[in-house]
Amino acid sequence: MSYRTEELLAVSIARLIRAVPTAHIAVGAASPIPAAACWLCVKQGAPLRLSLLHKRTGNPFTDGSRELFDLTGQGRVDLFFLGGGEIDGQANLNLIGTGGWPGMEVRFPGSFGSAFMYFMAGRTILFREEHSPRVLVDRVAHISAPGISEPGVFRRGHAQALVTGRCVFHFHPEKGRFSLASIHAGETLESIRAMTGFDFDVAPDVGETPAPTDEELALLRGAVCDEMLETYPDFCARVFGRKRAA
Repeated sequence: MSYRTEELLAVSIARLIRAVPTAHIAVGAASPIPAAACWLCVKQGAPLRLSLLHKRTGNPFTDGSRELFDLTGQGRVDLFFLGGGEIDGQANLNLIGTGGWPGMEVRFPGSFGSAFMYFMAGRTILFREEHSPRVLVDRVAHISAPGISEPGVFRRGHAQALVTGRCVFHFHPEKGRFSLASIHAGETLESIRAMTGFDFDVAPDVGETPAPTDEELALLRGAVCDEMLETYPDFCARVFGRKRAA
């Protein structure tokens, strides 16, 4: 069965989620692909609690992000998702902008709680569809959220992986480096290196990112889309070809 890139990325993230024991996942406001991955895990039977900040009805939070930060600070969020206008080889994130401080050359959306969540969540999956030297840089212009910390600095977790439109990287905080874990169909090691601004290791068993199974695609286009139609109608129409009933 043919599939879209967004479906491959959702399935890849779902497999990363299932690779580590996870009870509670928080998903930010503009994250339809990570949200699809989380719902896929749920529909496959994983006993997950999902806190979806962008959900229009049934949102567990009544006071916006304050409750999310409280939960995370208490160690009750196992997994969060973050991206960046720039991401470098040490998993540092830049959500501020490029050029000299305060990053006025190109402006990004802003850091908000990214640094807090990066430190306090049990682990983080980094996600960015665009995989280019413009985004994946040798060193971010400004650090919104650091990927590693000095000894003695308390943080619960680090990046588990970086999922892009071209590949999946695993992150190794003890080395402060990414390793290439799998390459999406149509890409090669050479094309990944050419489009990545930072150096990275290559896992000995690196291969092609496994394609979604027919069962996974059926769940994404059916039960998962049912859960997402209200919150992400444009995404569901574009990727799954479904629209909300009038």
